Amino acid sequence: RLRVSSALASPIAVVRLSAMAACASDLMPLTRETASSIELESGLAEPPRSRASPPRWARVALAACAVAVAAALALLAQRAAGSSAAPPPAPTSVATGHVVGLAEDGRPRTPQDGSGNGTRKKPHVVLILADDYGWGNLGVHRHFNRTEDQKQAQAEVHTPNLDHLVRHGVLLERHYAYKICSPSRSSLQSGRLAVHVNTVNTGVTYWNLGDNVSGFAGIPRNMTGIAQKMKEGGYKTHMVGKWDAGMATPQHTPLGRGYDTWLGYFQHANDYWNEGMPLASTGNLDICENRFVDFSLYNETYRGPVTKAIRKELGCEMCPGHLQIPNIKSQVNATGCNQLHNGSFSNYCLSDSCYEEAMFNHRALDIIQSHDTSHPLFLFYSFHLLHTPLQVPESYLSQLDRLVEESGGRPIDSANRRLYAAMVLYMDTMVGNLVAALEDRDMYRDTLIVFMADNGGPVYEPGSANNHPLKGGKYSDWEGGVRTNAFVSGGYVPEDRLGKAFEGVISIADWYPTLCTIAGVDYFDFEANATNHYLFQHGLPTLPPVDGRPQWDNIVSGANGRPDPFHLSERALLHWPFKLVTAKQEYSFYQGELFPNCTTVMEYSENGPLFADMKIFGASMKLSTNETVQDQLTLTSDCGDGCLYNVLEDPEEHEDLSSDPSYADIRSRLLQTLKDMNRGIFSPDRGSATLQACLVGADLGGFYGPFVDSETFYAGLEPLSSQQQRVRDKVKSDITGLNASLDRIPEATKEEFVANHGIKPGGSTLDSCLPHI
Repeated sequence: RLRVSSALASPIAVVRLSAMAACASDLMPLTRETASSIELESGLAEPPRSRASPPRWARVALAACAVAVAAALALLAQRAAGSSAAPPPAPTSVATGHVVGLAEDGRPRTPQDGSGNGTRKKPHVVLILADDYGWGNLGVHRHFNRTEDQKQAQAEVHTPNLDHLVRHGVLLERHYAYKICSPSRSSLQSGRLAVHVNTVNTGVTYWNLGDNVSGFAGIPRNMTGIAQKMKEGGYKTHMVGKWDAGMATPQHTPLGRGYDTWLGYFQHANDYWNEGMPLASTGNLDICENRFVDFSLYNETYRGPVTKAIRKELGCEMCPGHLQIPNIKSQVNATGCNQLHNGSFSNYCLSDSCYEEAMFNHRALDIIQSHDTSHPLFLFYSFHLLHTPLQVPESYLSQLDRLVEESGGRPIDSANRRLYAAMVLYMDTMVGNLVAALEDRDMYRDTLIVFMADNGGPVYEPGSANNHPLKGGKYSDWEGGVRTNAFVSGGYVPEDRLGKAFEGVISIADWYPTLCTIAGVDYFDFEANATNHYLFQHGLPTLPPVDGRPQWDNIVSGANGRPDPFHLSERALLHWPFKLVTAKQEYSFYQGELFPNCTTVMEYSENGPLFADMKIFGASMKLSTNETVQDQLTLTSDCGDGCLYNVLEDPEEHEDLSSDPSYADIRSRLLQTLKDMNRGIFSPDRGSATLQACLVGADLGGFYGPFVDSETFYAGLEPLSSQQQRVRDKVKSDITGLNASLDRIPEATKEEFVANHGIKPGGSTLDSCLPHI
């Protein structure tokens, strides 16, 4: 009964739509009951946001439909590959023998169905996400100290709290995420593989007026977030830190995704000291000229910018003095001292308590200390650390230098490596504070701590992470780009698993169904499913189902829950233990024990690796117009139709098996599987940058926030002072003029701006050799 648009009419899409149409036909009465309206008048109207839980018979029917769709897709993939072989068996739990994630009646399983912890009460859950964390920057991954460089690396990496949690938890050695920030975070919050929710770092100001569901940055509007599911399970839900999963509408915010409270920022990064958007934070300059601050507090009674009064409540007594000017260079240096020196502000240095991560930690500790323990707590702690810009309190640089010396190491020779190492030390300290607070409230014994990173460490200038001994880094599909630091710990972990390593494959998307299972709620996305009827009718991309898998049984028992093909990206596939990597891959190199170092610093300008994803007003700024030079400066290699590795035997991806005749069949099958899977990538038109985002930001006093359907969203804001109004009017005039020029003569406007502000491709080389070497 559902019309298939020509845009979706690929063979896989037709099979999927046909199967779902049959399900929709059978369940149409249910859809009408649970949605306020499914007949919307235009693409700009908001589709239904159903909250009611369907009856049990309907859930079973929906699960059966999902199985039918999966079977149809598997059959089509086999036929497309010309193979008559049976599909790989569904992963099973060693502990129960059941198909992973389903109880005997076909429903997603809850803890009472046998998920490893029986009928234990629901634990508190502290979900910690580190940003851009290098594999070799975690203490437990620095195993050896035989050589001088190995001893030096151990002396520089100080993560005592994280290492302690690993020793009293389970190290997840095959945890995979997407290769860049926003897709991984969208995956975590939605329960979909990144290829089925978001594969791009789209600017938060983007909007496609023709698609009011998926036509924005981040997670589509009508996908259910993990916090919404945890609330269904009786949890109190809170978040601090980086969001990076959408901003355009109130539904895109953490509050719209189910968090009771949130303190943090929306974009890939901001300044750690004044929360502005210098070019060094993300490498992107938006159509608002990065003029605004990205720092907000949202709760039941207040939804708006973090003001001076709120900063004071968070422990910061000083005003950072941010100016609403085109934000090319950071207005403060790495340790928080004013560096504009233009007379606008007197010289100052911000105190440690004004460091953004200090305020996040202050808020998180307050949440734990005030929590009513009669309800389970779900706290999502999303670090800005260790993303650029590389900034940290001076006190932690001094502490790091002392620890390196006490450990028998030499002074660190690279300024950026020293900054990154101090930031790691700071992050570790903040995690220690959380654990101490949980112990003080006698909550730790009933807590599950889940720690992970959103991608591999960035190894370009100025990212300065180190993924040794893995190959590559952020932006690549090599293990160094997608295999991340991760572990579980806390009193909820069974005693017989403490101190063990789990080698089963886990996706960052798997935490959605895993936590739903622990919370005792279905992880099927009823809201997205109801919205798909509307999307079918209007010829818009439909929302893929949750395809993460519950993994707690596997972590407890040691079973591999992903032995079948795992779609890492449009260019990579993992079918354990074989991994296929195709096409060009940036940052294809091994960093060594100590990276960056004085040798690499001296070679950056000629040999890279330099940052390749700089964008000015949405347009990419290449390092070179010569493709060969571009590849050289990004240390890019080309796998063409496919490099093949056995990552069980060769985790560092040294030996390419693609030319070995004995692996020809495996490579051929993986290539066909990747081709088939790529037909199902979710890639909606997310639109373009819109001036409305800037105008709303100016009205907020110079802060980023929702700008579509947001008229009644903001609450508790004080009116702007007369001085703030004058600044607002000036900013609006400047940005409106800029955007008019971009509409008329885009290339000339960009070139003039770049020249006037001295912007260089890849950014200015920030690293340097330290003088004491």
